[in-house]
Amino acid sequence: MDVKKVLYISQEIEPYLPAGSMSTFSRNIAQGLQEKGAEVRTFMPKYGAINERRNQLHEVIRLSGMNIIIDDTDHPLIIKVATLQPTRLQVYFIDNDDYFYRHTPGKFEPVDWADVNDERAIFFVRGTIETVKKLRWEADIVHCIGWITALTPLFIKQLYADDPSFRTSKIVYSLFADKLEVPLAANIYAKLKEAGIEQSVLDSIAKDDAEEIDLVKINKIAIDFADAIVESSPDVAPEIVEYAKASGKPFLACTELNTAAYHSFYQSL
Repeated sequence: MDVKKVLYISQEIEPYLPAGSMSTFSRNIAQGLQEKGAEVRTFMPKYGAINERRNQLHEVIRLSGMNIIIDDTDHPLIIKVATLQPTRLQVYFIDNDDYFYRHTPGKFEPVDWADVNDERAIFFVRGTIETVKKLRWEADIVHCIGWITALTPLFIKQLYADDPSFRTSKIVYSLFADKLEVPLAANIYAKLKEAGIEQSVLDSIAKDDAEEIDLVKINKIAIDFADAIVESSPDVAPEIVEYAKASGKPFLACTELNTAAYHSFYQSL
């Protein structure tokens, strides 16, 4: 396919969070594709630890104001944006006081306040998708990075497959040696059903309604609904890598960033 527009949805991006394998990868891959001439948009959560003044974040009023309902509760969606210098790469931040402000200094909300990680992931994914729709932007590639993005393939394929922004999109999911300290509670299935995911699909995901979602499980869900998989770092759990390979979907082992390899992989989809 002719890849002109690439959407990166990431758990963390340097320099907004400290340098690490995932945050550095997220920055460099987006920057690399932009330098190759692609139109790139990037999204990440607005964690409370991110200094808005230092990073020059500002709210995008025309994109904010929507409410996302989770577990019968309205949660306002706030969109902020910053420009990553010197590349002028735009980074959009999904913000909400309920999910991204209650942290202990030195820790992030998904670690320090893990009991709502199921809702946090749903809110982030739906907030990103709805914002892309508002932008009227049609992505050729949607590349998801980190467990908090892992529900994106499920939502796009089940609820947004016919939307113009995603109708022709190919969804790529990166495997990382990630951490999910506390499994997502089993009541996530009820929340996914409330969001519009059909019961038959939920039945295919879970053996029973009491099944928690740990790191292996959430990666398997992403693999099941993605179009292609990349092993983007070493030390990914062998069970996850083998599951990805056994899926029969296009698979790229590229544990060190190689922009040309990723661009070629995108073009092959």
